[in-house]
Amino acid sequence: MAAGYLEILRARHAARLLAGTLVGRLPNATAAIAIVLFVRAEGGTYSLAGALAAVYGVANAVGQPLLGRLVDLHGQPRVQLPAAVVSALAMAVFAVTGIGPLVLAYAAVALAGLFTPPLEGGLRALWPSVLGKESQVHTAYAMDAVAQEVMFTVGPLLVTLCTSLWSAQAALLVLNLIGVLGALSVVLSPPSRAWRSAPREAHWLGALRSPGLLALLAAFLFIGVALGSITVASVPYADDHGGDVAYGWLMAGIGLGALLGGTVYGARQWSGEPARRLTVLVALLAVCYLPLMLMPGVVAMVALMVLAGVFLAPCIACAFVLVDRHAPRGTVTEAFSWLVTTFTVGASVGTGLAGPVVEKGGALWGYAVPGAAGGVSLLVLLATRGVLAASAQPAVVAASSENDPNRAVEPRFSSGDRA
Repeated sequence: MAAGYLEILRARHAARLLAGTLVGRLPNATAAIAIVLFVRAEGGTYSLAGALAAVYGVANAVGQPLLGRLVDLHGQPRVQLPAAVVSALAMAVFAVTGIGPLVLAYAAVALAGLFTPPLEGGLRALWPSVLGKESQVHTAYAMDAVAQEVMFTVGPLLVTLCTSLWSAQAALLVLNLIGVLGALSVVLSPPSRAWRSAPREAHWLGALRSPGLLALLAAFLFIGVALGSITVASVPYADDHGGDVAYGWLMAGIGLGALLGGTVYGARQWSGEPARRLTVLVALLAVCYLPLMLMPGVVAMVALMVLAGVFLAPCIACAFVLVDRHAPRGTVTEAFSWLVTTFTVGASVGTGLAGPVVEKGGALWGYAVPGAAGGVSLLVLLATRGVLAASAQPAVVAASSENDPNRAVEPRFSSGDRA
């Protein structure tokens, strides 16, 4: 199982790019948890915590595709690092000023989300230029999803550890400083400095002119809703079962489950239609959310969280293949950024929805939201299965393209029928 992953990591620059991207994305991955804990420490309500986390997420959703398009047009270093610095400074303002002036708090988290660098989409755009084989790129997508879950497992524990040792304010400051260092490591690497997107047709919709991509984004919106609602629903449960430490283990449990599921999924090459496989994976994911409503003791609840996360990374890895298949030429970073954006919007909607639901019905009703959202995602995939299964047609590049006057070829592969 490890052989395929080791082969990827032995490739020149691969380990650095993966590690730098993970570290650089740490502030974004832990933002919802860090904001919730910080607002609670400042005496704010669940609704305020959910609203601020939702604002961050919506701003992030707006910024990711816009910054992704700028990366496609101007390259990675000129966009990624400045964005990371601005985002970290905005979150530092929020950490220092707190929730007293609400207008400033909302503005700060919005700015931090808006300028979150599109490192995730950038890494997926780099894999074809770093690796030499299409099969390796597909394995890298799976390894990427697994590595993300390592971060989602460790991230909540880091937040709660910083909060326990110092304060929730210190957690915000430290994690965002670390994030800037990760972005710096990525943009200084030779592959990031050398990468250029392929020529693209000038079109205001960009990657969104692909029907297959739109169908995929619609499905992942509701998976994001499920995860966002779990983040908020777990707070009152943890308050009754050990506080912040229990909350950190619950959030880490989802990441651990996704890590285990993604590791097994990425250990082999899958034959057959990836769109059909994604439908099965999302169905299993939705079913595994339902036992959370049982709300047993902490140890058993962590086990249920692990189960709830098992099919998450396989869903994401399979979605990467479909994004690569359906993204119009010259929009690969933007297309991957749209997936991140849609996921983030869904998570923001989930956090914003779960806050009032938890206040009125408690954790039980909060845990009912992810199962329902997973079911809606499955219905979207079933309704659009024909569009997702169709092979994307390559975009016609206009004589005067938006980018790359030298008309360099964007390194990417056609997914075909294997993933």
